[in-house]
Amino acid sequence: MSAYVVAIIGSILILLGIMELLRRRQLSEKYAVLWLVVGVLLLILTIFPGLLGTVSVAAGIEVPSNLLFFTAIVFLIGVALHLSWELSRLEDETRKLAEDLAILRLDVEEQGKRLRSPKDSGH
Repeated sequence: MSAYVVAIIGSILILLGIMELLRRRQLSEKYAVLWLVVGVLLLILTIFPGLLGTVSVAAGIEVPSNLLFFTAIVFLIGVALHLSWELSRLEDETRKLAEDLAILRLDVEEQGKRLRSPKDSGH
């Protein structure tokens, strides 16, 4: 089997893996679109190997693999930045929820103490 066929099969398997993660709801739709676009671009570059060379010449880059690596690095930095932003947002939300839960627990404990203690009926 030639490397070309193996690359096409690999690209298709990546796309199928992304779709399976989406089907099982293990990958959020907002991220699935991004990864599906990456998978389709990977498949296109695999099916048309000369396309990367054409794009790199048009961009003024001599070695096509340099364009591929540069694009991958920029993409991964973007993903890391986005995930850091999401993590920061979720940490803030988790902290707020923990504070709200602590307040509710305190209220429940105080209500329980009031119900258990003998009521002062003026005697």
